[in-house]
Amino acid sequence: MVTGAGKGLGAAFARALAQAGANVVVNNRIREGATDEASAVAEAICRAGGRAVAEHSDVTDADAPRRMLARAMSEFGGLDAVVCNAGTSGPAARFDTGAIDVIRSVMETNFFANVALLEALKPALETSTAGRALLVSSSAGLYGVRGRAAYAASKGALNAFALTLADEWRDRIGVNILCPYAATRMTGAEDTTAQAAGPMAPDNIAQAAVWLASPACTRTGETWLGGGKWLRRVRTVETEGGLMPDDLGAMDAFADSQAGLDTARGFTGAEAAFADLFKTLSAAMREPETSA
Repeated sequence: MVTGAGKGLGAAFARALAQAGANVVVNNRIREGATDEASAVAEAICRAGGRAVAEHSDVTDADAPRRMLARAMSEFGGLDAVVCNAGTSGPAARFDTGAIDVIRSVMETNFFANVALLEALKPALETSTAGRALLVSSSAGLYGVRGRAAYAASKGALNAFALTLADEWRDRIGVNILCPYAATRMTGAEDTTAQAAGPMAPDNIAQAAVWLASPACTRTGETWLGGGKWLRRVRTVETEGGLMPDDLGAMDAFADSQAGLDTARGFTGAEAAFADLFKTLSAAMREPETSA
């Protein structure tokens, strides 16, 4: 199942999954006055020899998860993987008075809709011998992005949610994150040639989604970022750190001493990060003071 698959990245993911042999539920709502993009993608897949069906739920509808799962079960008898791709960028504007309503709206699509969908799909994914969930995020959720506080916040929440699920579902369902760069309407690429054939065409990152959603991928709890067929592994890391000075005036110098990443390392879960800090702190407190 691929959500938001009527165009752009979602359509590229659906096509690539079908080419790899998957039966695909192509989800995309039909906007008022717009064409049925989900059916167009599904029909193109079928003409190319694959198997796909369209599903037209708006992911923010309360009943959407049930309808989407029912479509997968009735057409294909089960569900092995979901690519949570549907999303919105929201308006471009710096954070200011009145932004809370915009943030709530963007969070509804980019975060809460995915929470509801994965809650509904969890039993089916657990039943599968190849249960996989791929959450499509953004570098905005890793680093923030000027003028898109709502979008960045929603993707940051999605990242933390995905990593938590990966830890909780480790023995049953693989959960990973993909942050793709691509020329799409959402990123302002109105030129259809750039969208379809340029170096940043959505098809050029689709193979990563196929891999992360497939039984061949035994990894979980990982974040990958890329575009134009170039893929990077992303990790959040912490330095070794040090005891803070008692003198407030010395804090800037202390911070400068921590700028290097030579001792940096990552952790699986916040518990592991805390345990490491506590272990390091305990060891430092036990060290005997040396004479000047």
